[in-house]
Amino acid sequence: MARQLDEQIAGRFPVGRRLRVLDVGMGQGTQALRLARAGHQVTGVEQDATMIAAARERLAGEPEGIRERVRLVESDGRDTGVHFLPGSFDVVLCHGVLMYVEEPDPLLAGLARMIAPGGLLSLLVRNADALALRPGLGGDWAGALAAFDSTAYRNRLGLDVRADRLADLTATLAGIGAPLHAWYGVRVFTDTAADDAEVPADPEPLLAAEERAGKADPYRGVAALLHLCGVRG
Repeated sequence: MARQLDEQIAGRFPVGRRLRVLDVGMGQGTQALRLARAGHQVTGVEQDATMIAAARERLAGEPEGIRERVRLVESDGRDTGVHFLPGSFDVVLCHGVLMYVEEPDPLLAGLARMIAPGGLLSLLVRNADALALRPGLGGDWAGALAAFDSTAYRNRLGLDVRADRLADLTATLAGIGAPLHAWYGVRVFTDTAADDAEVPADPEPLLAAEERAGKADPYRGVAALLHLCGVRG
């Protein structure tokens, strides 16, 4: 996903430009810190106190120049209009958040308002069009049959959450003024791996295979996650 995001940033902004980045639902700050290390000004938004603490701990271990480029805000992301002015950011990330939001459209509309003209909105969502794949490959036939006509699923944390269909999000992005520019699949081959699966000594072939599949049909359409990139008009 990081490679996909870098590809979109490189194709949209001049080399060396320091971007204003908003990362909503930043978790422990993986993407926020990576982009700060690349020279960008990053605002991370997170509501989970444990994740905020982990992000602060990771940030504390960075050089001063990187720490100065990161601002952390404790919020669920739905009140961006309170914290930031419209058009305040060149790039807005919302990764792994929509599955926990019952009505995502207001959140997405608020995020779109935060993007400057020509800016990028990057979403990572659960792929509702492929919900039957994981239970089917695992031999759970009843679960697979139920998943064909549903956008609800139980994640590996045991939480009942929701997924999104590509066609629905394409329509939503067009409606909020950030039409879909590109989309990718994420976790095409690795979604069924056990949580404690050992990472290969050389992960590059795995990453290269996932990266290639994430760009190509029919593979990306059956990925566990979809990475959608919209551009603000």
